[in-house]
Amino acid sequence: MASRKSLSEANSKPGNALHTNFDVDYVIDYRFATTNKRQAVAQFVKLIQCLNDVGLATEVRNGDNCGVLIFVKIESDMHLRAEVYRSRVQDWLYGVRTIAPEKDMKNSLEGEPIIEAERLRMVYLLITKPTNEGGAGITPKKGEWKGVESIFALHDHTFNKAWIKDIASKTYLSQRDLTAIRDRFGEKVAFYFAFIQSYFLFLAFPAGFGFCSWVLLGHFSPIYAIVNALWCVVFVEYWKKQETDLAIQWGVRGVSKIQHKRPDFKYETVVKDPITGEDVKFYSPVKRLSRQLLQVPFAIIAAFILGSLIATCFSIEVFISEVYDGPFKKILVFLPTLILTVFIPTLTVALTGFAGRLTDLENYETTDSYENAMISKIFVLNFITSYLPIFLTAFIYVPFAQIIVPRLDVFQVMVKAFAENEKQMSAPKKGFQINPDRLRNQVIYFTVTAQIIGFLMETIVPYLTRTVFRKAKEVKAKRATKNGGPPNPSTGDHQEEKAFLVRVRNEAELTTYDVTTDFREMVVQFGYLSLFSVVWPLTAVSFLINNWIELRGDALKIATQCQRPVPWRSDSIGPWIDALGFLSWLGSISSAALVYLFSGDGFGPGGDPWNIKVWGLLLTMFFSEHIYLGVQLAVRKALGKIDSPGLQKERSERFAVRRQFLQESLGQEDVENAASGDLAASKKTRGYTLEEEARESTLRGHGTPGERFWQRQQCQLETILVGKTYIEQAAPSPSRTKSKKEL
Repeated sequence: MASRKSLSEANSKPGNALHTNFDVDYVIDYRFATTNKRQAVAQFVKLIQCLNDVGLATEVRNGDNCGVLIFVKIESDMHLRAEVYRSRVQDWLYGVRTIAPEKDMKNSLEGEPIIEAERLRMVYLLITKPTNEGGAGITPKKGEWKGVESIFALHDHTFNKAWIKDIASKTYLSQRDLTAIRDRFGEKVAFYFAFIQSYFLFLAFPAGFGFCSWVLLGHFSPIYAIVNALWCVVFVEYWKKQETDLAIQWGVRGVSKIQHKRPDFKYETVVKDPITGEDVKFYSPVKRLSRQLLQVPFAIIAAFILGSLIATCFSIEVFISEVYDGPFKKILVFLPTLILTVFIPTLTVALTGFAGRLTDLENYETTDSYENAMISKIFVLNFITSYLPIFLTAFIYVPFAQIIVPRLDVFQVMVKAFAENEKQMSAPKKGFQINPDRLRNQVIYFTVTAQIIGFLMETIVPYLTRTVFRKAKEVKAKRATKNGGPPNPSTGDHQEEKAFLVRVRNEAELTTYDVTTDFREMVVQFGYLSLFSVVWPLTAVSFLINNWIELRGDALKIATQCQRPVPWRSDSIGPWIDALGFLSWLGSISSAALVYLFSGDGFGPGGDPWNIKVWGLLLTMFFSEHIYLGVQLAVRKALGKIDSPGLQKERSERFAVRRQFLQESLGQEDVENAASGDLAASKKTRGYTLEEEARESTLRGHGTPGERFWQRQQCQLETILVGKTYIEQAAPSPSRTKSKKEL
């Protein structure tokens, strides 16, 4: 008894609250800054009722920014086990699992315990799934739930601290490390870490060979171009094999067949499936195809807008660096970079938003198909902004400089205020010499300098910005309290929960982690290696160093700078593998063209297009592409031999087992009855007398901090009453709401 008491007292200390989540599964950040009190209260009441109706327990605490924090956990362990078991049976029916779960649910779950990612995913689905599928139907920032700012799980800071320390001390991640990431953050995030790990290990060869080529062979080496192209083929095909193996090990092979329905999907009618007889929401594929064809003009418009800006800035930069010879030249040469820095992000955000609206218009039924369509559009934008400057230098500036540069006098207006005379702004009509180092310097910038800047902007700058804003918010809150403004949200916090709630409020302000952004960075980087590394063979060396840091920086970003991601499942890296294949193929053509143009003296055509033998260039590119396709087929077949030749037999046996299992009766109704009976019994026994008794017991110091946290509010009615109090205290008055709307 003494030891249990001392343990309870230790856990109740405020400092230790940072190392416990009080059994909370998810936190819902509900805000009402632009809503009147009556509407805010009504929406809050409905939110609590919807959550309770699907078997989720709730607690409410005060939040920041005119909001409340609703803490959610699954009320019954039996309910959770039934949901997990049902999900695993569904996996088996769709062929994701080879072996059917045991018919006895208890034995099945004891043999394969529920991991944390699986638990969090089930609870999140209970919160967000449509009501007709057994969920609460909460869709953050959409429809009737616009007041729901976010739904996020709390970070496990004990695990995160140990994880960051462990990952920082290792050269590479083992299979056990990847499995630990999968168990915490889900397969989608784990696939990213597995990919960057495999990519990092594979980079060791081109880094070593590239260094030797840089020392012995020089730039634009045909040998390096051939070896690099072969390496790209092997890596892409190896990763296809590797992600299949990981999907099998993690039990998610083919999980993309079980796709989640989009709440925004708008169907035209409901029809009966002629095979299964079930009702299916139907949307005309012809209408969707006609809208998908809008991607073609979108790509053309995006290429024209971004390409025009990049080409203009490129021309200005060439004019200032190659033609202008007046004062402040070393400063003015950065003017195009400044223009791109200001306008490219703005245009990219605008075009990305337009791409999102276009994808919404295409009206996809599932989240996977929607994300794939969006990624394809993002890839087009990234391709233009990332590679066009180098393409312009290699295939426009170098071959056609003698024709183009003398006509750049139109940009005299950019430097006229600084020039002393017209001669300083005029290009020589004859004898102009191109800058032979321009192409190499550009490649070095994008593969070294831009990588460093990107890492700082992604990891360091957000941390510093968040720290400054957090301090400013604290100062502002203190001043507002002194001046008679709204009370600090933490004023009424229980002493035992103060540190915990401060952490939760801080996590609510974090951004949502998007693994797509990290995949995009790696794919763009691979493109530089595939397309242009023949210009500077040390490219792979730079990427090898960068990716060792990037992997650990991304882990730190997930653990400290973003909300904990929903542990979604995935069986691959999605459409990014197609992007890698495209860049690998294009790299075989680009490298061949660069070698043909620049091999020898390394100066290329020297600005004179008549020095280029077009037939020789086209023939070189043609043979390079076909050699690439032949090697790709050979590598694919060689790696394919590793797989078991009995895949068809395996599928046949799986079907036979499935049919036998269904014939013997699944007993699903018993599982559902057990879950609903347990839930009903749980609600029935929680009468008023037991509630008061439990409350008094826990508040007197008995039980764990987590138990005491969940006993503060004993029923749905009490949660609603407390939430109403918070809303009435923090909600803006009618006059304030009106003034905000007017603004």
